[in-house]
Amino acid sequence: MSDVKFSKEHEWLKVEGDVATIGITKHATEMLGDIVFVELPDIGTSVEKDGTAGVVESTKAASDVYTPISGEVIENNQSIVDDPAKINSDPENEAWFFKLKIKDKSEIDSLMNKEEYEKFAKESAS
Repeated sequence: MSDVKFSKEHEWLKVEGDVATIGITKHATEMLGDIVFVELPDIGTSVEKDGTAGVVESTKAASDVYTPISGEVIENNQSIVDDPAKINSDPENEAWFFKLKIKDKSEIDSLMNKEEYEKFAKESAS
């Protein structure tokens, strides 16, 4: 997963050409517990870097989902709306949240790689 970047809000982003796939990290799911509800942005919605782009609710808490970069939502993952538990079982792969047409690729430079994120997650948990 070398082409994956991470945000301080515990989202991951995978870039393929002009499209970024975004979801929440395994660390986020561990903090949230069992996820029971998810709300995703509508296709065609423009989102700004660090803006709210959805909601996840678990048995412990509700949490906003942020977008690590700006863009336009071109696809969302209906399967996690239908079965939110998928997010707990495979958060960094099949349980992605939405895909964006990237507005400004330079915004990706401010995100962390996997090693930096793992260090950040470990430090923020203690």
